[in-house]
Amino acid sequence: MNENETKDLSAGATPVVEGVEVVTLDYPIKRGDTEVTAITLRKPLAGQLRGIKLGELLNLDVGSVQMLLPRITTPTLLQHEVAQLDPADLAELSMKVASFFARKSIRAEYLTA
Repeated sequence: MNENETKDLSAGATPVVEGVEVVTLDYPIKRGDTEVTAITLRKPLAGQLRGIKLGELLNLDVGSVQMLLPRITTPTLLQHEVAQLDPADLAELSMKVASFFARKSIRAEYLTA
């Protein structure tokens, strides 16, 4: 286990990697013959936030979230794919992005509540 993982002692649980969130899409993205059913989000670094107003991002502004997602997703979402996301999937991704901006103590408190 490396320094970015937290230990979960639950039976059969997979390790939780700090700064990474996975969202299973209700409406998969079609790419040719394949479907993207889950998106992995990485906590953005300061450089990835360039050109984005933090206040708007924290208010879940659609334009700001759409600008950031291609920079922090695996597989990398394309601009037109982000624009075509189902609103429920966009909302879930947006809330995960906003959670990256909470301090560790607040995240820990939230996770244990």
